[in-house]
Amino acid sequence: MVRQNPARRAALLDAAIEVLAREGARGLTFRAVDAQARVPAGTASNYFANRDEMLTQAGAHIYERLEPDAETMARSLEGPRDRARVAELMHELVDRISTYHTGYLALLELRLEATRRPGLRAVLTERIRQDVDANVRYHLESGLPGDATTVELLYLAVNWLIVERLTLPGVFTEARLHELVEQAVERLVPQDGQAH
Repeated sequence: MVRQNPARRAALLDAAIEVLAREGARGLTFRAVDAQARVPAGTASNYFANRDEMLTQAGAHIYERLEPDAETMARSLEGPRDRARVAELMHELVDRISTYHTGYLALLELRLEATRRPGLRAVLTERIRQDVDANVRYHLESGLPGDATTVELLYLAVNWLIVERLTLPGVFTEARLHELVEQAVERLVPQDGQAH
């Protein structure tokens, strides 16, 4: 067994994400990842047993990169726990995810590929379910208005808004996307102090 370098593995996963975003799942080969990472041919095959493993690990790596840092999490707890704060958090989320354009597009490719690969589907289902559950738990524990359904509906609305922003940016202007986030929060999050 070849001793593996964690930094090299991360670089290969970053390269796999770039390839997924640019060429789709069919374009994700060991050769394409080696070329993207600018490493000698055969390097990726030393780190991943097969293409399925590379797809699965790329999906996990995307989520590592999408996680907010400690400073962002601490900032999210500042100020009042009201509808306006939820809107701020949704705007921050849209902007943070949109800045990792290739990661989100690669994740969309992985979701499509998961419809054909049960193993990948199981991994993504578990990871995304954990993410949704963590968001619900965080929202409820932080005292923000709304319940679990509020968070799930915001999750669905904001995710598709990000898809539009990244894949068909001409459908809505940036100003309209901003307004749509505001409207989603206004319509889905109960007024401060009111129960659902």
